[in-house]
Amino acid sequence: MTKVTRYAGLLERELPAILAMAERSVNLDSGSYLASGVNAVIDIWGGMLRGLGFAVERTPLPGFGDQMTARLALGGSGKRLLVLGHADTVWPAGVAAEWPFARDGDRITGPGVGDMKTNVVMALHALKVLLAEGALGGLASVTVLIVPDEEIGSPGSRAWIEAEAMQADLCLTLEPCRPNGGIVIGRGAVGAVYIAATGVTAHCGSALEKGASAVRALAALVGPLEALGDPPNGLSATVGIFKGGEARQVVPGSAEIHLDLRAPDDAAGETLLAAVRRVVETTPRDPRVTVGLRGGFTRPAFPTHAGTEALFALAQEFGATLGAPVFALVSRGGSDGSFAARLGVPTLDGLGPITHETCSRREHVEVSSIVPRGTILAGLMAAAAAGRITR
Repeated sequence: MTKVTRYAGLLERELPAILAMAERSVNLDSGSYLASGVNAVIDIWGGMLRGLGFAVERTPLPGFGDQMTARLALGGSGKRLLVLGHADTVWPAGVAAEWPFARDGDRITGPGVGDMKTNVVMALHALKVLLAEGALGGLASVTVLIVPDEEIGSPGSRAWIEAEAMQADLCLTLEPCRPNGGIVIGRGAVGAVYIAATGVTAHCGSALEKGASAVRALAALVGPLEALGDPPNGLSATVGIFKGGEARQVVPGSAEIHLDLRAPDDAAGETLLAAVRRVVETTPRDPRVTVGLRGGFTRPAFPTHAGTEALFALAQEFGATLGAPVFALVSRGGSDGSFAARLGVPTLDGLGPITHETCSRREHVEVSSIVPRGTILAGLMAAAAAGRITR
């Protein structure tokens, strides 16, 4: 019996506990701006980590939940392992009550079930198994970071993540595994731009000519902004939110666009951002309307280093042993793993269970994937401890 096969058997025994903790976590509203809910989820996970011997520190992030750093010094002379997860979801308050955790055959659903509450719980149980087996003793340390603001780009957590990544020798990131076994070895750059307009309010009937519409000014930008995209080449500019106005009978005095940007690399991202600025600055509008732009590329591109390729090769080896196929994927989605990879740290992402249709009401995890994907994660951690991973 190989070690990964043994880990799979041990994780199979943990599966009921994994599902129970996932249910507790999913049934807590923890949208990025719901600090108390994010902290309630962190309470659950931090409690388990303390029970495994980790020293747990929590730092409040103003306006969000806590940044949790859980560290276990193992005394070995080997690698310093960083594991990245997050406790926030994209879902607002009340969603957990109307769409609670549920299982239907091989599917579990609920807000954040695969992005990424089940993923973190799976990783904690993989650590439990490995520590009980004495399989991590060759590591210098394991650090688990739980981020409270990942779903909005980790604006308050980036410096903290980067500081921890600079102290690490490898980084394993717990975003979902893609359908059919896709593991992320690279990512493009991701940006968030906010364009706000201020016009002049007036009654639409008796004083229409005195008004200057902020909505009209921004509406003229939507087509030209989205035309900047070139999806076959990894470029996109998508208006995700357009809001404005005060009342039906009032010329809108305010409006706002939230623009999502994607680019294959950092240089292409800067070029795209410059093009966005030109569109905003040169599109004609009523001179009484002012338009401002803030934001930019919040996540750098995730380059595929030789160290990442070596991690992927091990994941592929373990997957073959388990009959759980693994293939390499370069994603246009963002992740905290990008911060570590950009610093040159060998980073592998997409190490959670197989998840379908993330960030939708159809999001679901394949229950049958939890043990094999957790075992691949465990195998990578054990391989690092055994000296099989070189930087």
